[in-house]
Amino acid sequence: MKRNDDWISELHYKEFLKPKLQQKDFYWEDGTMVMTEEYHKKRGSCCGSGCRHCPFWPPNVKLNKELRCDIYNNNETPN
Repeated sequence: MKRNDDWISELHYKEFLKPKLQQKDFYWEDGTMVMTEEYHKKRGSCCGSGCRHCPFWPPNVKLNKELRCDIYNNNETPN
C-alpha cells in the first residue's frame, strides 16, 4: 500500500540526492539501483549487503577495506 506522503520522498530524491549521484556510480535495473564497483571503491569499505559489484576481498564482509588483487592498477598495493 502506497503512503500519501511518498511524493515527499520522491521529490527529495529528485531534487537533492539524484544530482549528487553520478551515473558512473550506479545504474538502474528492473527498478532497482545497482551500485558500480567504482562507487564501492569511493565508499572505502564493504557494506556487507551482498552487492553484485563488490570490489573487496573477501566479498560482502562488512567493513572490509581490502580490494581484490585483480583491480589494482599497475601492480599498486592497497593503502
